[in-house]
Amino acid sequence: MFVQSRRRAAAVAAGALALTLGLAACGDDSDPSEEVSANRAGAMEDYKVGDQFKATEQVSFSMLYNNHPNYPLKNDWLFWQELTKRTNVKLEPSAVPLSDYEQKRSVLISAGDAPLIIPKTYPNQEDAFVSSGAILPVSDYIDLMPNYKDKVAKWNLGPEINTLRQADGKYYLLPGLHEKPWQEYSLVVRTDILQELGLQEPKTWDEVYTMLKAMKAKYPAIYPFTDRYSQPKPTGNLWNILGASFGAPGGWGFQHAIWDAAAGKYVYTAASPQWKAWVEFLNKLVSEKLLDPESFTQTDDQARSKLATSKSFVITGNAQGLVNDYRPDLAKNPAAKLKKIPLPIGPAGEVNPQSRMENGVMISSKAKDNKNFVAMMQFIDWLFYSDAGQEFARWGVEGTTFVKGASGKLELAPDVNVIGLRPNAPKHLQKDFGFYNGIFAYGGKPELVQSFFSPEEQEYQAIVGARQPAPWVVPPPAPFNDEEREQATLWETTLRDYVDQQTLRFILGQRPLGEWDAYVNELKTKNMDKYMELQQKAYDRYKKEHG
Repeated sequence: MFVQSRRRAAAVAAGALALTLGLAACGDDSDPSEEVSANRAGAMEDYKVGDQFKATEQVSFSMLYNNHPNYPLKNDWLFWQELTKRTNVKLEPSAVPLSDYEQKRSVLISAGDAPLIIPKTYPNQEDAFVSSGAILPVSDYIDLMPNYKDKVAKWNLGPEINTLRQADGKYYLLPGLHEKPWQEYSLVVRTDILQELGLQEPKTWDEVYTMLKAMKAKYPAIYPFTDRYSQPKPTGNLWNILGASFGAPGGWGFQHAIWDAAAGKYVYTAASPQWKAWVEFLNKLVSEKLLDPESFTQTDDQARSKLATSKSFVITGNAQGLVNDYRPDLAKNPAAKLKKIPLPIGPAGEVNPQSRMENGVMISSKAKDNKNFVAMMQFIDWLFYSDAGQEFARWGVEGTTFVKGASGKLELAPDVNVIGLRPNAPKHLQKDFGFYNGIFAYGGKPELVQSFFSPEEQEYQAIVGARQPAPWVVPPPAPFNDEEREQATLWETTLRDYVDQQTLRFILGQRPLGEWDAYVNELKTKNMDKYMELQQKAYDRYKKEHG
């Protein structure tokens, strides 16, 4: 069995002490109680699970805001007005374009100019900012967050949380929390072509190959499969979902190390037999002209155009891509039918490769000296982790953006649209009201997370959600110390660039697969073995210190 290390580009995922929900979880000699007792202005005295948070005096907090071009920030959104009405908190967003968000976030944190609240941060992106002391060790303060603690305990998220811990035993990100993992990207297939060819939907990658062969035989002039998501790296999505099905995710899901439980050591992902196996599979698709080689370089618009003009029949995507991109692209061809099929099964078995942790919140270390610090932590707890806060962020205000049906189920108001659910409605939940805005509406119970899903997407989630969690989602802890992290970061960039380059060459047939061993030796010249020694050292140290 292989377990993937959840390392981002900056560092290996941290891990340390067994989860302890409370201030004692910090694991060092610092005492955060001073900040808590000294900075309670505006805080509720008895704030507990299920309470509506409302500051005892009006307070304001600065926040970094990831500004999405599809629903750009408006200061007069109902979201802001209603949030202040309910919580007595005024947020002061610093808007940064989606395309520049990660870079701008790094610059602001490094310069000491970051706002107090820093959302839209994915697990392990925080690693790069830990050693500078610029962000808060949030695990010191979770006693201030009863809804967060309740969900971690009730949903048994301790093992996932532990993957965030740094070498000091603390963690520095409040992640978004899902009760159940949900996986969204797969293959989108022209089912009318399947019907024409007398084929069933493929359930495995071997059956995908058989399907593509049949499409090619019937339509020899086209590549049946062309893909998108190749900017800035080649086929970030395809390498991710296919690699996960083989037990070694690439693309968006790439991490440098996976854990070989049988051998009791870490191994380098892109040198593993699992990686080689899916590379061979893609090489077969390309060599037999089943997969468009331009998939690895073309823009999204070029890939969509080929699907729209029946120059291809298969592409990767998610539910929003299906509804907002592919079906409208094919609207002039009423015979064309598209479906996102359940993620095909590969050698890794029927697994769900998605984590239960979502993007979350970093907090500037300056916050602990703010007189409203406790109130801020309570506010974050309510908005991001309470059932009421999560429903508010997603659905908005009853009677304005949603209504409750006879069964009590939430429904969009008749004049409000989102994700094409009411395409003729004059108002839009995101654009006009600011709800479901991609900053606050992450995580929660499945019924909330899937509340905007179409019936076909709910059917997809029922199938994939019934699969067992992939074993690499929660790896054994192996936290780097600061010196190790600095060295590892230098090696990672060179290794990742070479892995992407040579993997693509193998797939396209520009390099013979018979040179795989030579490729592995080339990785060694780029410090792969030293990198893995560092990884194993961190793992062994944790195991010795914490069992």
